[in-house]
Amino acid sequence: MGQRRRLTQDEAAELYEKLGEALPEPKTELVYSDPFTLLVAVVLSAQATDVGVNKATPGLFALAGTPDEMARLTPEQVEEKIKTIGLYRNKAKNVVALSKQLIEEHDGAVPQTRAALEALPGVGRKTANVVLAEAFGEGTIAVDTHVFRVSNRTGLAPGKTVDKVEEKLMKITPEKYLHGAHHWLILHGRYVCKARKPECWRCHVADICLYRDKTPKPEK
Repeated sequence: MGQRRRLTQDEAAELYEKLGEALPEPKTELVYSDPFTLLVAVVLSAQATDVGVNKATPGLFALAGTPDEMARLTPEQVEEKIKTIGLYRNKAKNVVALSKQLIEEHDGAVPQTRAALEALPGVGRKTANVVLAEAFGEGTIAVDTHVFRVSNRTGLAPGKTVDKVEEKLMKITPEKYLHGAHHWLILHGRYVCKARKPECWRCHVADICLYRDKTPKPEK
């Protein structure tokens, strides 16, 4: 008999329950102090690691921790603080531009709607979802490479595109797990369900996961 294509609603609920037991209070690993610094950190994290972003942002936020302060900087000044991060030149331009737009269109506040967030320079759907969930408690699930992989590999929400996976996740994720879902999935993918070799022998949801080629525990 072939592998089932996706988890049932009950199995999905059990998967989240077990991930929740392993990590009761999931949260982003990005360091931030308010919605604005979170927004900037998430924009900087595209195609970069949270660890790398966290090394760069203290210097940046010490120089400019508000939209007003950031808008007064030149992209070159921002570049100096984030040049250890990939795509730093383009990101520096976006950070300055989005700060100016926040001032001009939102009185310096980070908007709380997806449409307004996505209208900001450098902000796509994933970034908007992270900000909505983390800063404002919205029930959104941002699909990055880790969430995409875990959703497909486990059978939780298989799909060929990020949008399709997000759509399926929103349908199959029980409401009570919505706020933590993004963090549980991303951290599970980052530390356990790794891309090259998932560490199935220490996985809390291995008995639910539909992945066939589970990695055995390495011999000592």
